[in-house]
Amino acid sequence: MRRDTFLKSLAALAAAGALPLSARAAANVKMMIPANPGGGWDTTGRALGKALTDAKAADTVAYDNKGGAAGALGLAQFVNGSKGDANALMVMGSVMLGGIITGKPPVNLSQATPIARLTTEYNVFVLPSNSPFKTMKDVVEQLKKDPGSVKWGGGSRGSTEHIAAAMIAQKVGADPSKINYVAFRGGGEATAAILGGNVTIGGSGYSEFAEYIAAGKMKAIAVTSAQRLPGINVPTLKEQGIDVEIGNWRGVYGAPGISAEQRKALTEMVLAALKSASWAESLKKNAWTPAVLSGDAFAKFVDDDFAALRAIMVKSGMV
Repeated sequence: MRRDTFLKSLAALAAAGALPLSARAAANVKMMIPANPGGGWDTTGRALGKALTDAKAADTVAYDNKGGAAGALGLAQFVNGSKGDANALMVMGSVMLGGIITGKPPVNLSQATPIARLTTEYNVFVLPSNSPFKTMKDVVEQLKKDPGSVKWGGGSRGSTEHIAAAMIAQKVGADPSKINYVAFRGGGEATAAILGGNVTIGGSGYSEFAEYIAAGKMKAIAVTSAQRLPGINVPTLKEQGIDVEIGNWRGVYGAPGISAEQRKALTEMVLAALKSASWAESLKKNAWTPAVLSGDAFAKFVDDDFAALRAIMVKSGMV
């Protein structure tokens, strides 16, 4: 076959949709966000969607928010409703693993297809602006006296801020099984509770509280990273003598039942988006740390992290 004839045939096949996904752009990506609007997964999913279209890796991206049960409700809808859909993506992360461990939902993450880890974000703990406490030391002293009197507010049960709270209690000699943790369905609800003084201390990704910290409506007292976050003058837990470090990573999965070729195409599409200027801007704006990992390496990471989180949660009396 002559080269020009071959190229014309290739173009015709692409136009007809007969080529594998790796050879053409996905027309319409469906992004499942297993959380309510306003939180970290929602921000991540919409930032990735914008990056996909800006990088021309996808033509359009449609979003579906389904919050509840640490992402298990969205996971169930994704697993049951997207089988074989090569253009479907679901945002997920360490919070979903924690929720599966504590909630034991009927669906399992292993039913979906690992695509890529995107970022790690470290938690920040904050006090309401009118709190009688001023530092993490103040909170810890009260925690030692009466663990139940300190009301921790954050994401769903099994979230990284929930695990961090239990780890803090354990490290300072308080009973982690007695911590008073109030789980909220989304970042917006947790923020409202903190601003209203309805919890003693709140935890989440730094990006979710940044504007309130800057405005003086919340006081940041600790971050869960190993070193201080770049450009953010908040001490780590380790600096304050509490040996706790935990990151909240986020990634994406594809639908159940897609082929190896379709998985490869979806992975290439996501990785192309992560190289865009749009994604770089989102990393900076949200204080996310890039943590890109794809393919079988990502699948192994998820399995290993699930085992590690379960061990921490069992030790802390959470399960």
